[in-house]
Amino acid sequence: QVQLVESGGGLVQAGGSLRLSCAASGSIFGCHDMAWYRQAPGKQRDMVAALTGGGRTNYADSVKGRFTISRDNVKNTVYLQMNSLKPEDTAAYYCTLAQNAATYWGKGTLVTVSS
Repeated sequence: QVQLVESGGGLVQAGGSLRLSCAASGSIFGCHDMAWYRQAPGKQRDMVAALTGGGRTNYADSVKGRFTISRDNVKNTVYLQMNSLKPEDTAAYYCTLAQNAATYWGKGTLVTVSS
């Protein structure tokens, strides 16, 4: 089993920055993909940023140039640096870890961006 714990959410003014962290523990193998998703109230959950085990990244168009996903393999932690935040970035943010055809989800951290 894999456990994921997100942290770093909070309230920030538009134009500000936050860094989310997701610590993974449990049965983690060397090659795994990690990603961040978000879900705003009344909307579907969408991928925000993804990072493969090989180091390739993929971003939603709405966050390109503002968000950066990175990982620390020693700490089994993935980060999401969010800059130039906008009110429309307000959502619950979830991290995922995918390995061996299974995807694990954290419980999420809430980000609120005020205008």
